[in-house]
Amino acid sequence: MNSLSQPFQSQQTGLEWNNHFRRLGPDFFTALAPQPLPAPYWVGRSAAVAELLGLTAGQMESDALLEALAGNQPISGTEPLASVYSGHQFGHWAGQLGDGRACLLGETQGLEVQLKGSGLTPYSRMGDGRAVLRSSIREFLCSEAMSGLGIPTTRALCVVGSDQAVPRETLETAAVVTRIAPSFIRFGHFEHFAARNQISQLKTLADYVITRYYPDCRSGDTPDSIAYANLLTHVTERPADLVAHLPATGFCHGVMNTDNMSLLGLTIDYGPFQFLDAYDPGHICNHTDRGGRYAFERQPDIAHWNLYALAQALMPLIEDQALALQALDKFKPVFTQSWQQLMQLC
Repeated sequence: MNSLSQPFQSQQTGLEWNNHFRRLGPDFFTALAPQPLPAPYWVGRSAAVAELLGLTAGQMESDALLEALAGNQPISGTEPLASVYSGHQFGHWAGQLGDGRACLLGETQGLEVQLKGSGLTPYSRMGDGRAVLRSSIREFLCSEAMSGLGIPTTRALCVVGSDQAVPRETLETAAVVTRIAPSFIRFGHFEHFAARNQISQLKTLADYVITRYYPDCRSGDTPDSIAYANLLTHVTERPADLVAHLPATGFCHGVMNTDNMSLLGLTIDYGPFQFLDAYDPGHICNHTDRGGRYAFERQPDIAHWNLYALAQALMPLIEDQALALQALDKFKPVFTQSWQQLMQLC
């Protein structure tokens, strides 16, 4: 694993930072600093998210914070990293993936803060580690709109732009989205260690998630296998509720791979997406989805399929297939109840 870059003048934000995910150990991430973005400028800022983080209006207009969120200056107290995970993409095992263009700064106010588009990482594969202004604005606007609609989602603090050229289908300009969530852990984090038969790391991750986010899964005398089955139950219920909200609002997520599925049931990774102008169950919003795997009407089925992939990854800990299937059986009744309630409100 790489070490952090040599420190230089850091920015003081007045925020207290924790780095809980980093404490899991080097098997879970590569420590690295974001790559600098030349001549950054503000594109958009969310006052609501700034308030969640405890940032003042003055800070949100400052050149110091602009440089920090562009990746040009470290923020005092943060320990940046890119996490490793694996996953199924379009229904096929893709092997090792990871934060190919994102850098987790740390956690403050109970929220993880991540720079998306911050440059190359060891998990970039053939990518350049950058995000473009067009897609960054889309993520910023959509994640905040989804929050306003009451849909569980990651949030976006701001977009920082630059005239640095980024080659896509045409030359575009670069941008960095600062996004937040209680956690960015995905189904693919569990799949990564299960696929490598790294059961100790798998257990460490599961225990971390239970302790931090699902403490009801375990009491003092709960057997481990039951606690991990309880975790699968909780995680099953969250996406079931989420994918009732998505079609109820006409939202189509174009790439529901397992590495894009949040352990907290959040809408995450706004790549190809669309709000439908009219009801079209077969609508496909991702031009690379030639088979229609992620068509509008298939979102609940795909979420359920992804949960089976997660259950498979957790089987070395749950051990009893009947317990895992019992947890997965929670999906349909939770989805149906949420869907009916939402459609009655429409």
